[in-house]
Amino acid sequence: MSDNNKQHLTDLYPFLHNKEKDPAQDEAGLLESIKQKSNESIDAKREFFDNNAKALLDAARAIATVYQNGGRMYAVGNGGSSCDAAHFCVEFQHPVTAGRPALPAMNLLADTAMNSAVANDVGFKHIFVRQLDAHAREGDGFIGFSTSGCSENLMTAYQKAKEMKLVTLGMAGADGGDMKSSGLVDHCLVVNTDSIHRTQEVHVACYHIIWDLVHTLLADSRGKIGEK
Repeated sequence: MSDNNKQHLTDLYPFLHNKEKDPAQDEAGLLESIKQKSNESIDAKREFFDNNAKALLDAARAIATVYQNGGRMYAVGNGGSSCDAAHFCVEFQHPVTAGRPALPAMNLLADTAMNSAVANDVGFKHIFVRQLDAHAREGDGFIGFSTSGCSENLMTAYQKAKEMKLVTLGMAGADGGDMKSSGLVDHCLVVNTDSIHRTQEVHVACYHIIWDLVHTLLADSRGKIGEK
């Protein structure tokens, strides 16, 4: 590490670099950091839900309609957002609340062999497109997670999803990026922050609430779910 980089780290975290440390001061600084980050997370959630409650309900209605019509959901993301895609699918397939049915939701990141084959043969931006070709049908739902809203493989998949007449949803951060501006995403929920961590924390709360709303909306139509 260069001297300039070392000095930069020292300036950022002086309490970690003093030769003679004060343990009490160190702990106070770390506790303050926890307080600030937790407050930032709470504030980000409060701002999002204050401004996007109707959009959240509209997204839940769209997913409920997919299931009422016998369709299924497909979810995608990259990196940490791929974990959100997986989590989203688990919530619907394995409901933890008694009396709620399992609903079909497929995480398109789950098949490592398929993803690596497509990435190797035709390019990483096509990994979701090929799977939509193979599995999706008109009226199904497609949801993408991206903190930037600009992931190329997601945008390529959204184009395919619109061609196939899928219901498209997205969760993004910052200004929503291409997901917001492209016109390819029917319901785009944007967390207005540049922090990747705060964005992902809001996304988790968001799809937990959507899951609950969808089941509430489906309460009078449970006998029809899964029927073609």
